Formats: sequence, structure tokens, C-alpha cells
Amino acid sequence: MRYLTAVVEPDGGGAFHPLGGKLTEEPSIRRRAIHRIELLDDDTVLLFAEASGSKEEYDRIVESSSYVTDHLTAGEDRWMAVSRFEPTEEVRRALRLQRESLLVVDTPIRFTSEDHLEVTYLGDDETFRRLFDYAGRSEQFSFEILETGEYEAENSSLGRMITARQEEVLEAAVDLGYYSDPRQASLEDVGGVVGIAPGTVGEHLRKVEERVFSEIVR
Repeated sequence: MRYLTAVVEPDGGGAFHPLGGKLTEEPSIRRRAIHRIELLDDDTVLLFAEASGSKEEYDRIVESSSYVTDHLTAGEDRWMAVSRFEPTEEVRRALRLQRESLLVVDTPIRFTSEDHLEVTYLGDDETFRRLFDYAGRSEQFSFEILETGEYEAENSSLGRMITARQEEVLEAAVDLGYYSDPRQASLEDVGGVVGIAPGTVGEHLRKVEERVFSEIVR
């Protein structure tokens, strides 16, 4: 099984759904992630999503939408929302492709700072071929591949964010106490364990920190 991570962007700077467009336009709301999305037997969509900001404005927008059948919210700072809504034809086709093939979406789906979607798909070459064919025919969104590779079930999402060498350096830094307060090890100490120069250790750790911190603040 392989994985493929891509950024999916609605064409024309719009949104994948009119409701999403309203939420994107509201500056007091920040959409962060989709934890579940499913096309139900009655042809509505069940969505479990994460956001922050004004939950009151979210409720107002959703309750006034003609697309939404039901919705619930919970939480304060970062809050969760469950909604059931009528999909557009493009959303319906995308979810049918997922349901009718071996294409699996590895949740959560992250919103980028531009409110595009960063999605990791799991499948085989034939499944990805069908995905590419579908994306190539669509006039509603663009599809940019970020990375692809063999999926290893024992790896966490962090394991797919950083390289094996970066993970080795990070593990050594943590084990030696480089991130302890007070610090108990230097870059030279870490380099001595993994067999690389201190400057290279620092470069690896900065790249790890950039990837991890970028993921946290999304």
C-alpha cells in the first residue's frame, strides 16, 4: 500500500461548497481540520470538523444555510462541529469515488493557511490512477502532489512528516536531553551519537521543528 499527499485547491479562489465559502469569508472563524466526511445513503454528507474562533458566528452561518439539515457543536477554544448537509455535484462525485474504490483518506484532512485542503490518500497504483483521472477531468479544483511513498502502518503521522535521518537525530537529541530544561546535551553530543557534524545536527533539528510547528499552528 502506498500513500500520496496532495493539496487540493478550488479553482477561481472559491470554495468546494457554498457553505464552506461562507465560513471562509467570515474572519472570526478559522477552519482547521476535517476528521470525518462520509456520503450517507440518503445522499447527504456527514461532516465532523475542527475549527477555532467564534462558535456563535459559525452557528449563525450554518443555521441560516439552506444546505444544512442538522448540526451540533462542542468545545470552546478549539471546538468541534458535526453537520449533515446537501453536497454539490462535485463533492458528491469525489465521495462516491472514495466509497466505490479502495481509496482511503487518512484523516485528519488539514486546512492550509489559504483554506485549501491538504489530504493524504492511501491506496495502490491503480487506485491512484483513478484518482488522477478524476482530478484531471475536474474543472472545479486543482490537485498538487506534495509527496508519495510506501505506507508503513507502524509509522505515526510524524513519521511521514520528517525523513528517517531527521527522526534518528531527533530521537538522539531527546534521549540525550538536548530539549531538557536546563539543556543537558549539545549539538556536538548529538552529532557524536549519530555520527554527523554539529552543524548538520542543527540543520536537521531546525527542519524538524519547522515541519512540526507548522503542523501545530494550522
